Amino acid sequence: MSVTLDPPPEAPAAKRRDRTHWLYIAVIVAVVAGVAVGILAPEVGKSVGVLGSMFVDLIKMMIAPVIFCTIVLGIGSVAKAATVGKVGGLAFVYFLVMSTFALAIGLVVGNILHPGTGMNLSESTAGKGAELAEKAHESGGLLDFVHGIIPDTLVSALTAGSVLQALFVALLVGFALQAMGRSGEPILRGVEHLQKLVFKILVMILWLAPIGAFGAIANVVGQTGWAAVTQLLTLMLGFYLTCAVFVFGVLGALMRAVAGVSIFKLVRYLAREYLLIVSTSSSESALPRLIAKMEHLGVERSTVGVVVPTGYSFNLDGTAIYLTMASLFIAGALGDPLSLPEQIGLLVFMIVASKGAAGVTGAGLATLAAGLQSHRPDLLDGVGLIVGIDRFMSEARAVTNFSGNAVATILVGSWTKTLDRDRVDAVLRGDDPFDELTMVDDHAADTRRAEERVPAPA
Repeated sequence: MSVTLDPPPEAPAAKRRDRTHWLYIAVIVAVVAGVAVGILAPEVGKSVGVLGSMFVDLIKMMIAPVIFCTIVLGIGSVAKAATVGKVGGLAFVYFLVMSTFALAIGLVVGNILHPGTGMNLSESTAGKGAELAEKAHESGGLLDFVHGIIPDTLVSALTAGSVLQALFVALLVGFALQAMGRSGEPILRGVEHLQKLVFKILVMILWLAPIGAFGAIANVVGQTGWAAVTQLLTLMLGFYLTCAVFVFGVLGALMRAVAGVSIFKLVRYLAREYLLIVSTSSSESALPRLIAKMEHLGVERSTVGVVVPTGYSFNLDGTAIYLTMASLFIAGALGDPLSLPEQIGLLVFMIVASKGAAGVTGAGLATLAAGLQSHRPDLLDGVGLIVGIDRFMSEARAVTNFSGNAVATILVGSWTKTLDRDRVDAVLRGDDPFDELTMVDDHAADTRRAEERVPAPA
């Protein structure tokens, strides 16, 4: 029986990896070609910049529906987490604090590295960006700004192109559904189906990423030469280093202090999951395995069932670091750095808007565009600069998000005393290896072990 069950789960995964693999290769080829065209034929590179602008416009088209769906469903997740009492409350507070800390780290590192400084692309993007900036400053004072958040109609918030209006309506709908209780569940399921449609469209758009990346990179390199390549590499390396320091330094120190668990042993225990994430560029692909492995590690099922799924919507440390560093890079590249108040305002917006972006390739790019459009619309065209390297940064983003949720599960388990420390030590030592067969069929695994009468390996 177990033999007949083995092939089906493996076939779809392999198929997904193949598609992602080809898109990854296409983006790499497009970036290399864009750099070559920009260096060898600068005028041609500048002329194809419209391809990058068109791709950014497609991303902008998806901003309002992505924000609406993720926020509405995110508030629903908070309501579900709150019903489990202490575990849900601790998890939510931890997610909020750690995501804010990750955003702050991104801002600090970004201000130290000053990515994008010296590219001076303001003239090339002043067209559409200047128009957006003019509209943004027409509102005047604070009361006019707040007044502008209120849409003309409930539906117009999703069509007018105002991110803050879409966010406002999403919050109203989310809290209203929460207040409706069980009677609001059919509507919530409808929003879930709508989110699947929105993300399916977003995935379709992302298949055009190679074209957008080629146009954007060719245009930038055509204007600045090798300076663009150097700055993009600086941003990538800075992001990788920041994620590594956050995981092994911040999360590792916290887990060691609270639970007495080594981050290096945990990473080794989750090695297969990291390989799966890198191959699919999404932490969502490893969600079922993380749940199974955390239970095997010694965290009670009730805690794992709350912390891991909720964390996938609310504990996005890698995405938080990416959003702030990418925003600072775009502002620096366009020669108009963000002031400290603007950085703080952007940080607050990202804390709310980034919820629900995990596991969906491209949602981080849409959230980045949303943040810039709401705070500095004159920088929105600069999202095209990120398109070419976004794919290279997505793996680090996903791995960091995944690591944050694994650590969060252990921490919350320790705080709520639902963590078996002796079992954790035994599993991480290798005394009780994880049974891969349980990922296929629990009953089949139990039956095979009983028939073979094989004791757990020492």
